[in-house]
Amino acid sequence: MSFSQKILDWYSLNKRSLPWRNTTDPYKIWLSEIMLQQTRVAQGTSYYLSFEKHFPTVFDLANASEEKVLKLWQGLGYYSRARNLHYTAKDIVENYAGQFPNTYKELIKLKGVGDYTASAIASISFNEQQAVVDGNVYRVLSRYFGVNLPINSTKGIKYFKDLASNVMHSSNIRDYNQGIMEFGALQCAPKNPDCNSCPLNDGCVALQKKLVTTLPIKINKTKVKNRYFNYLVFIDNNNKTLLKQRTGKGIWQNLYEFPVLETTEQKVDVKNEYKKIAPNYNAIDILLYNNKPIVHKLSHQHLHTNFWVLTVDSTLENGISFSDLEKYPVPVLIADFIKTFKISYF
Repeated sequence: MSFSQKILDWYSLNKRSLPWRNTTDPYKIWLSEIMLQQTRVAQGTSYYLSFEKHFPTVFDLANASEEKVLKLWQGLGYYSRARNLHYTAKDIVENYAGQFPNTYKELIKLKGVGDYTASAIASISFNEQQAVVDGNVYRVLSRYFGVNLPINSTKGIKYFKDLASNVMHSSNIRDYNQGIMEFGALQCAPKNPDCNSCPLNDGCVALQKKLVTTLPIKINKTKVKNRYFNYLVFIDNNNKTLLKQRTGKGIWQNLYEFPVLETTEQKVDVKNEYKKIAPNYNAIDILLYNNKPIVHKLSHQHLHTNFWVLTVDSTLENGISFSDLEKYPVPVLIADFIKTFKISYF
């Protein structure tokens, strides 16, 4: 029995019941694939269902405000995915009459759609013979065939794409592509895979050569940058505070946060420095809310964060009631603080 047929047989017995598995609608396949990039299925499913409810068609998503899209995305991370999702929805409505392109060649031209996503939509929605290669597929192929090329090297990316195309099941590409990704997620898992019950164990090079724990190989290119954030939570006599929208191309673009003092080290003289941000207000009390810095880890950055509560003796211009903060899309770091602060302060 071929490699691909074994994958299909395993999938027919073990596939999970997931909401996007019951459709070939390219809009819903696209939505699920964008959401599940660098996101576990368990976490992404609730977000998918929420988006499907609020934006049942690409027209609904295109017509939504960016603020609403970001709010519904809140907590899922990698917010550029949400902005690209919104941009592409508008692009499809305006330039494709609301119809998704039906070929890999055209799909890959869409913003936020790379080789993997274009292959997934083309194969699942339109039955095009395109092999998908995501993290799960890299793991299955590298272990089974004993490939030690780094999966994130130029040579490795091309090699695995060619290999995936050569071994794919051409007559049932829809189930095969979903099957090999599912196989990597459940059977050939990153840690402690169940090799004894694996239907591929008789031909797995990594198992035979005791390389299961070392494959796949990935070059560590990421250098983590430490940043130091001091959030200033102003509170006036009406229990209102200030939020500002982040601009620019950095992290959390267009999300909201409290005014922030970013410093080159953890220590900061908030008593004097806050005037740089709010020169028109006088703080009569300054309190460090957290006992030690909260370290919020992003893929390339570690944010060492303090929250300072500053009670001011006048009314804040454009102040926002704490009860209204939940209307704004904010990073999960801010959302967690708001939730705990409201419980302890009010």
